[in-house]
Amino acid sequence: MEPAARGQQPTRPAGLGLLVLLCSSLLLNAVFIAHHLFLPARLGDEDGGSCGLSWALQAAREAEATAAIECSGHGQVFLDGVAGEDGRPGCECNTCFGGPDCSVRKPNCTADADSGNPLFLEPYWRRHAAAGAVVVSGWHRMSYTATDDGKFQSLELENQIRQLHRAVGNAVVDDKHVVFGAGSMQLINALVYALSPDANAAAPPSRVVSAVPYYGSYKTQTAMFDGREYKWGGPTAVWANASRNSTNGFIEFVTAPNNPDTELREPVLRGSAAVFDRAYYWPHFTPIPEPADEDVMMFTISKPSGHAGSRLGWALIRDEKVAKRAYEYVQNSIMGASRDTQLRMLRIVKAMLASLHGEEDIFAFGHDVMRTRWRRLNAVVSQSRRFSLQNISPQYCTYFKRVREPSPAYAWVKCEREDEDCHEVLLKAKIITRTGTVFEASKQYTRVSLLKANDDFDALIERFTDLVNAEKYDTPGLSSI
Repeated sequence: MEPAARGQQPTRPAGLGLLVLLCSSLLLNAVFIAHHLFLPARLGDEDGGSCGLSWALQAAREAEATAAIECSGHGQVFLDGVAGEDGRPGCECNTCFGGPDCSVRKPNCTADADSGNPLFLEPYWRRHAAAGAVVVSGWHRMSYTATDDGKFQSLELENQIRQLHRAVGNAVVDDKHVVFGAGSMQLINALVYALSPDANAAAPPSRVVSAVPYYGSYKTQTAMFDGREYKWGGPTAVWANASRNSTNGFIEFVTAPNNPDTELREPVLRGSAAVFDRAYYWPHFTPIPEPADEDVMMFTISKPSGHAGSRLGWALIRDEKVAKRAYEYVQNSIMGASRDTQLRMLRIVKAMLASLHGEEDIFAFGHDVMRTRWRRLNAVVSQSRRFSLQNISPQYCTYFKRVREPSPAYAWVKCEREDEDCHEVLLKAKIITRTGTVFEASKQYTRVSLLKANDDFDALIERFTDLVNAEKYDTPGLSSI
């Protein structure tokens, strides 16, 4: 073999280059596979999932994109909103605001303080979007039942609800059965049915009663379903002088705190079967002096978490037979609370438990909001000679371990002028309330909700301020409205 000429590179074997190319290709493929299998892509990347996500990614993108639309801070966009010409849902504006992005303030608008819609907690869940979010697969709980043995209730949700009551200290749960319903509204009649005599029994129908002022749905629910085993009996005052033996045929609704006046009530008819409506017995609405431990108690998720639209309520029942009848009522009427609702509320309750006694405690947040609202309304009404609010004293709360200021869900407003219809007076002043006659109280009273969105409450304060300021120009004996 002749030596290579000067300046000329030696010739490489033909297979060596091919081998290098093959090895490089294998290395690049290994890096590519490792990147996609082991390194999480950012949410929203177009070329793959996040942490191995596949079918959930598109749903997450859609939810994130919708939640990111701010609507000027005075509205929301919802995934199930009405789609516009572009195929996308638009802003749904709060009261007193309008326009495509809810940026237009309506002058001198009417304040709607009628509904108990707990939207005051919406900012909390916006701040904790990840903690409250849940993605549901298309095949989630397609069965009628939630358990292998044919039950309609999530055992894990029941367990988490028990933990919530123990942690808050507002109810004894260890010796109670839990029955879910479609909000407390369904449970009203389910519990009346469960406590009434059997249709085949010789006993007369039970009389369903409550002390005035009472939540109007006790009457409407009882009258609507009109079972042979029970009937509406009216205010407890009508039966207060009955002997102890004669009150055995009564079912008394005891609301504590009461809706509308927020009092912590006790039964009037001591011999009756009592249903304790504890919907507002949470530390952002009322002091918790001790855990409630009645035989039958009723709660709803709308009050502790604000998720009224999810329609989940539950009863804590000591007696197994009563619990079984209540469960059968729910089973036969709607075949149990929605499985989708139970999944979402499982996530919400877990998030609430994780925040307790921390910087992001939902009850501390809620109490701060409601306390501030009560202070602002009280400051305005205290300057009036025409209107007054219920008197609420600060009390010690075992949850906060201190004396807490009042933070009621409702103001029970009284018009001090005799024979004045308070609801109509406020309506003329562009404030929508719920008249006292709905609660079988005097028309001098009306209920004002403090629970709604910040925009609703701001409008309420504006209209009430105008109304109180107008008193200085009011001629005694005449209405200025």
